[in-house]
Amino acid sequence: MKTLAEINKKGSYIITEILGNKKLVRRLNEIGIVNNTTITLLSGTSDTGKVIVLKGQRLALNESLASNLLVISADEQRDDELKRLSQLGVGDEGIAIKINGSRPLRRRLLDMGLTGHTLIRVCQIAPLGDPIEIELRGYKLSLRKEEADYVVVRSVEKWEMLPS
Repeated sequence: MKTLAEINKKGSYIITEILGNKKLVRRLNEIGIVNNTTITLLSGTSDTGKVIVLKGQRLALNESLASNLLVISADEQRDDELKRLSQLGVGDEGIAIKINGSRPLRRRLLDMGLTGHTLIRVCQIAPLGDPIEIELRGYKLSLRKEEADYVVVRSVEKWEMLPS
């Protein structure tokens, strides 16, 4: 994961974490910049800041603010990183790429919030592997292992903060 300030390439990105004090995080949340939100970077080469599109609105962010947003690319799909959701371990994170299976199953998973480009974190796995508890969009959801087999995810590296 990189900070938004480090990225110069235009494209879609997913905000994975917001760094900074509580007031800054709360202010960004009020304007719609929250974890697991997809943004589009319009101009990334400017030294004066970044221009992003968030929920249909253009926003200008200065470099110091952009350095507090950890993002991952939403467009990048490397085949070696694609796995089934059931293959992730406890604490692993992934981005939903595709949902396979029958139409009713896909519709049910979509209704529960499991859509494309959604960040998913595996919270718990039962001792025998069924069910799997995941966290997405701020809530926890339990899936049968069979259902989790139909969800294709791209693994996401964990961000480890260094003490400053």
